[in-house]
Parts: sequence; C-alpha cells; structure tokens
Amino acid sequence: MNRGWFAGVQRLEAVACLSLMLGSPACEKAGDGAKASSSLMVEIPAEGGSFAPLKGYDEMKVPEDNPMTVAKAELGQQLFFDKRLSGDGSRSCYDCHLNEKGLTDGVPVAIGAFNKKLTRNSPTLWNIGYHQSFYWDGRAATLEAQVLAAWKGGNMGAEKPEEIAAKLDQSAGYRAQFQKVFGTGVTTDGVAKALAAYMRTIVSQSTPYDRWRAGDESAISDAAVRGHEAFKKAKCDNCHVGLLLTDLQFHNVGIGTNAETPDVGRFKVTNVDKDKGAFKTPTLRDVADTAPYFHDGSVATLEETVRLMVDGGIDNPSIDRTNLQKADLTDAEVKDLIEFLKSLDETATLAMPTLPQ
Repeated sequence: MNRGWFAGVQRLEAVACLSLMLGSPACEKAGDGAKASSSLMVEIPAEGGSFAPLKGYDEMKVPEDNPMTVAKAELGQQLFFDKRLSGDGSRSCYDCHLNEKGLTDGVPVAIGAFNKKLTRNSPTLWNIGYHQSFYWDGRAATLEAQVLAAWKGGNMGAEKPEEIAAKLDQSAGYRAQFQKVFGTGVTTDGVAKALAAYMRTIVSQSTPYDRWRAGDESAISDAAVRGHEAFKKAKCDNCHVGLLLTDLQFHNVGIGTNAETPDVGRFKVTNVDKDKGAFKTPTLRDVADTAPYFHDGSVATLEETVRLMVDGGIDNPSIDRTNLQKADLTDAEVKDLIEFLKSLDETATLAMPTLPQ
C-alpha cells in the first residue's frame, strides 16, 4: 500500500479533507500561509469540553494547562511537518512517522538530525494521546515532555530550542498564530504544547477491523475472522487489548536480551528487577505497515514476529511468563492470525498543511 503524504493530501482533498468522514471541520484555504488546512482527524470540541474523539473510545485525558482547540491543533500540525524545527533543518517530526510506514520510519532504529543513528525503533503514533507514559521505556510522563525531549534530543537535534523558536518567531504566519493561541510569540513551551495537541488528534478508526466490529461482516475475509479467534486462542489479547490493542504496560518478551550489552528498557526508569528488558506493548493498529518490529527493529517481517511470539518469545530470567507462553497454534491458524493483523491496516493518513513562510 502506497500512502505517502502527497497521495494522502490528494485523497483528503477529494473527500473534503477527511472531515466528511470523521466529522472534523471543513477545509479552508491557507491564505497567506498563516493558517493550516483543517484536515485534522477528529473533531475538537469547544475549549473546556470533553475530548472523546470517536465512538467506542474513552474520553482522552488532556492536561488542564493544554486544553484542546482547533487553532492549537492546526498550529501543531504545521509544526509537525516543518523541517525548520530540527537542529540542521533536515527533518520534521513527520520524517520518523511516515504515512506509508504506518506512522513509523521503516528502519530498524531511528536516524535523527545530523544523520545521528539512535538506539531504538520509531514507534507508531496511532492513538498516542491515550498513552499514560511515553517512549519505549515510559520515561516521559506527559506527551508534552516527550515532544520537548525529542525536539532537544537526537531525534530533532535542537540543542538550543529557544534559538529555533526565535527564528520561527520571525515568520509573520507563526507569530500571528502563537499570539492567537497562546497570547505570546513563538516559545519552546508553546511549540511543545501545540505539537502535543495535534498528536492527540491522531486517532485510528478507519480499519477494516473497525468496520467489521461495527457490523459489516464483509469488511474482513473469512481467514481474518478465523485469525481473530486464533488471536484470542493464543492469548495475544493479554497485552494487545481493547480498541487501543495495547495494555500500555511494559513486558519482557526476550527481544535483545541475548545482545552483548542488552538494552535494559523499563529497568532504567524503575530500577526494579522484573522490569529488566521490559518495553511498552506496541499497538497492533497498522501493524502490517510498521516493519521492522520491536524496540530494536531486530525482526524484519510480520510473519517472523508472529511466529516468534506464538513460540513464546526468547527465554531469559526476566521474561513475562504470566502473559506470554508458547501457544498451540497450527500453521494454518498462524496464517489466519496474520490475516487478522492485516485487517488492522489504517486507511486514514496525516495530511501535510501549508506552512508559514
């Protein structure tokens, strides 16, 4: 499936920027470049209202000091696609979260600004606003803190983000929007808050699986229906649970534990022995597009990943045997399980807005 942002923009324009499907505001022309097209994925209520993006999802917890508004999320959408945020001007947030890669980057470990090779795989952003902690090891307590850390760290390489904020403040378009949204010029705090607001609108609900759940029995194949039963039989839903298809918890499944210097994962945050080698359960939404897999990108294909997990992971002293054990599935059931996972492909895309000059 080719879902690059050019194709995404064209498709969104063809369906009124996705607003007719998802109830978001109608498209508006960007005018002088100071305003993004309204192609947000979900409808944002009046400021102060509850934010339950889509039917079936719980209300999203939004920080009191960063309430959701359309103007703020649209500003964050522009910043998300703007390469001027990076330390070397080479990449935007989007470069690590590509439509055609299931909002990942398709490489084992992320490559940051200044061509710096990082240590972990870029996770998908689908439903990121529902997470309770951030990064594979959960070291950031809020989405705003994660955004700021990624901006300053290896991902975006902005060692002095205040200097980049000052440069963005020279843009009349950005300056006007920041004044409208925050009552200030461009600030690092405002950038982080706007980006977090936009990321909270990245909610997955346009998969064949969602249509099937809603009653369209033709939305997925018979093999995928059987695969859903195999998914439950193998107890994959111990950790990949609910609409989010993740428990948002941390588990050791053995990946990377046999490395010469293993990544200790959650242990570095908690210093609790059971957390050695534990990483956050990734969502399975769009999973067929997010290869390679796991925190280190060490498994190349979806089939390899499924078979590894069905076989009970990689044994080690800290493995989570409460939730992960070898499953008694036939080869046919494994194939059906993979077909079910493919039914989780997301058809919606992030749309690139017009950026201020």
